[in-house]
Amino acid sequence: MRSMETPETPDPTSVPESAGDRAPKPGKAADEAPVTGIAAQDWATASADPHYRAAVVDLLGALAYGELAAFERLAEDAKLAPTLEDKAELAAMAAAEFHHFERLRDRLAEIGEAPNKAMLPFKAALDDFHRQTAPSDWLEGLVKAYVGDSIASDFYREVAARLDTDTRTLVLAVLDDTGHASFAVEKVRAAIAAEPRVGGRLALWARRLMGEALSQAQRVVADRDALSTMLVGGVADGFDLAEVGRMFSRITEAHTKRMAALGLAA
Repeated sequence: MRSMETPETPDPTSVPESAGDRAPKPGKAADEAPVTGIAAQDWATASADPHYRAAVVDLLGALAYGELAAFERLAEDAKLAPTLEDKAELAAMAAAEFHHFERLRDRLAEIGEAPNKAMLPFKAALDDFHRQTAPSDWLEGLVKAYVGDSIASDFYREVAARLDTDTRTLVLAVLDDTGHASFAVEKVRAAIAAEPRVGGRLALWARRLMGEALSQAQRVVADRDALSTMLVGGVADGFDLAEVGRMFSRITEAHTKRMAALGLAA
């Protein structure tokens, strides 16, 4: 699970140095507001509320299975790599994803929850998403990792702003970019420069990923009462229906910037 952010005005002749050092992060405005309520509490205090605890267990379970699935997919995508250098790059990223999974799994066990039980409710939705968006070639795999996974990461970053301090620190740590952002941008831009017609196909592919990712997120939230309550303001401070709308607007804006960084039309 990666969070890949892009510069506000990407230079079409160069690759961003990192995954968005200059880009505004989703939820940034919320992060800059005075910290109150659950967001100012540690886990020991916040988890006394059983509804909040259930929401966090769901969140960690979803993230953990997402990281495990990302590890599997990157390892599989490495088989499509055109060079040994590219294969090694993806293998290193897969290893980083598995380390993130281990941290989430260990945290669930630490707070007295069975990791497999926490992940299981999200397996079907995530497996369906990956099955429906299986890349047909190397470039589609790169776009999926850069664009598709980042949509989910943006969503989790938004939620993280309302979590207790201990959980927020962990969630933001496992959303760190594994180096895939600049790598994907460089490879996709080079492919489009060599064959401009590739850009049209990849733009359509990225738009499909956006739609599938949002559908998956809606499905997961609708099926899990604790998560849906967190989003609309039951156990998370400051979230209401209007803010949910603004959140999705920020996620869409970030997606448009990533498309621009790749040289694709959103």
